[in-house]
Amino acid sequence: HKRITHSYMHCWRHKTPVIYRATAQWFVGMDVKGKDGMTLRERALEGIEATRFTPAWGQARLHSMIANRPDWCISRQRNWGVPIPFFLHKATGELHPRTVELMEEAAKRVEAEGIDAWFRLDSAELLGEEAADYDKVTDTLDVWFDSGTTHRHVLRGSHPHGHEEGPRADLYLEGSDQHRGWFHSSLLTGCAIDGHPPYRGLLTHGFTVDAQGRKMSKSMGNVVAPQEVMDKLGADILRLWVASTDYGNEMAVSDEILKRTADVYRRIRNTARFLLANLNGFEPSRDAVAFGEMLALDQWVVDRAAQLQARIETAYQEYRFLDVYQQVHGFCARELGGFYLDVIKDRQYTTQTDSLARRSAQTALYQVVEALSRWIAPILSFTAEEIYENIPGERGDSVLLEEYYQGLGTLDDGAEMGRDFWEQVLEVKQAVNKCLEDARNAKTIKGSLAAEVTLYVDDALQATLAKLGEELRFVMLTSEVTLAPLAEGEQAEGAEATELAGLKVAVVASGHRKCERCWHHREDVGSHEGHDDLCGRCVSNLPEGPGETRLHA
Repeated sequence: HKRITHSYMHCWRHKTPVIYRATAQWFVGMDVKGKDGMTLRERALEGIEATRFTPAWGQARLHSMIANRPDWCISRQRNWGVPIPFFLHKATGELHPRTVELMEEAAKRVEAEGIDAWFRLDSAELLGEEAADYDKVTDTLDVWFDSGTTHRHVLRGSHPHGHEEGPRADLYLEGSDQHRGWFHSSLLTGCAIDGHPPYRGLLTHGFTVDAQGRKMSKSMGNVVAPQEVMDKLGADILRLWVASTDYGNEMAVSDEILKRTADVYRRIRNTARFLLANLNGFEPSRDAVAFGEMLALDQWVVDRAAQLQARIETAYQEYRFLDVYQQVHGFCARELGGFYLDVIKDRQYTTQTDSLARRSAQTALYQVVEALSRWIAPILSFTAEEIYENIPGERGDSVLLEEYYQGLGTLDDGAEMGRDFWEQVLEVKQAVNKCLEDARNAKTIKGSLAAEVTLYVDDALQATLAKLGEELRFVMLTSEVTLAPLAEGEQAEGAEATELAGLKVAVVASGHRKCERCWHHREDVGSHEGHDDLCGRCVSNLPEGPGETRLHA
């Protein structure tokens, strides 16, 4: 003889070998036809086709499991669990003819005395003289049958009339292992009881792993404890990390990943703080400007928010939280932080308090922050509540009880300064920003407002940028912008080619004095009596001045 080492089944809980023995079991037949002529397998496969899966690959996985599975063994030989309250005839092995009635009697005793009532029960208490002819079954139900029938109690119990027609949950949500577990057993019991799955949708997520993709393990010391994250960074950071993951796969978490998540959180929070800070003194019912009367740039940012809101609403409906995370962060970083908020600072700080230029910008800020607080509420719940409470105007009890903000206006497709127009302007600004950065690095200028810029443009860009007129310098954040034909840029000193076709840029330091109020370098600084350090525009914007009319930016 010789010794052979081979694999052998072990108990998953005790880690000890399992002894096999042949026993009688109870099964749910997958291919037995019901009154409607369909088998449970056919009914379940039909239900899978009618179910919405997130991610979509879950459908094929569950379909394969149901199509290829054997009959469902629902009995276990344990001394704990929900009993199978059957009586079997000792001679024939058949169920007692009053099985359903007897099950009800057993259920009443369990309700009054606890789960052990069945195991303590003397058969004669229910069967009388027949007790000698029957054996009481001591098997217990498969725990997946227990969890798989929760819909029968949870969903029906939530309805005053009991949902006798067989209700469905909008969503069952669990880890990917539940295609074999809870999703699976719920599908079979739902189809057996009601003829359809107990859910309309299934969402499957991966499991949390460390940065190297390893399973969290105390022995490895790579566990990231949620409570510790909340104590250190706050619950909203943890929630934002969840939203930032592609939960269709395993979800990596580490201190470094959470640190990056915190950086994104600060971007969103600081953007909201800027929006709120610049609403000081703004009362929506009194100061708001109608969308059609707002300055063109303000109309653009509100329209941009409206477009984003439509995408966010769809993303939430489809459980694409990563899309919400990316789009909200992108909006705060690019459209707001990288463009709009920089441009309107001048208007906010230098124009008269009640001027159209300032109130138009404040209206846009108000509408954007109203919308933003609702976009982030399902994810950054505490932060959203804090933002919502500090927005001027009438407030409800909680942002979590609000709907999406409906006050966002939209630009007409044919508008002269519509979406395409501002897309072109943004492309030009990005190209100019790079040239300004190069000039700063070369010590040609100290800051963008110390620069004067010449844009050598083709006819198409000329037609676009000329619409902004004097406002072009505010959009580019420079003290002066001059438009010139692209051909002149071939010979112009310092003209720098850009990645944008039809555009060359020349940056020079302004030779004019700096206005101490708006920081623009203007030719007329010091030429106004009594205001030696101010430009003409700032003089007009003083409280006693006539103010200015801003047409575009």
